[in-house]
Amino acid sequence: MALELAGVTGRIIGAAIEVHRQLGPGFVESVYERALRYELDERGLGYEQQVEVPIVYRGRVEVGKHRLDLLVEKMIVVDLKAISELMDIHFAVVRSQLRAVGLKHGLLLNFAQVTLQAKRVMV
Repeated sequence: MALELAGVTGRIIGAAIEVHRQLGPGFVESVYERALRYELDERGLGYEQQVEVPIVYRGRVEVGKHRLDLLVEKMIVVDLKAISELMDIHFAVVRSQLRAVGLKHGLLLNFAQVTLQAKRVMV
């Protein structure tokens, strides 16, 4: 499982690097998401996009819903950003997303830098 996880993570990051190489910074997140989906398809990676996840309070009461940008191979939550700077809150959001879907591994990708920022997030 660990080797598979590392392989999938590496392929996602490789896809994101290619998107950044082709487009560069300066676009909105939805542009990068569409391009990244194309690259994931090219690499044969399965994913779900804009996954609606229920937010459950105390394990019993649904108090809302949240959308994940991408869920890749049912094992990695990918959150896309096109912002000037990643902050602690962005990492906290991904950790909350991971807890909501019962997963342990996520990626935070920021396309708005000269060099793509790819950060692993774990719970």
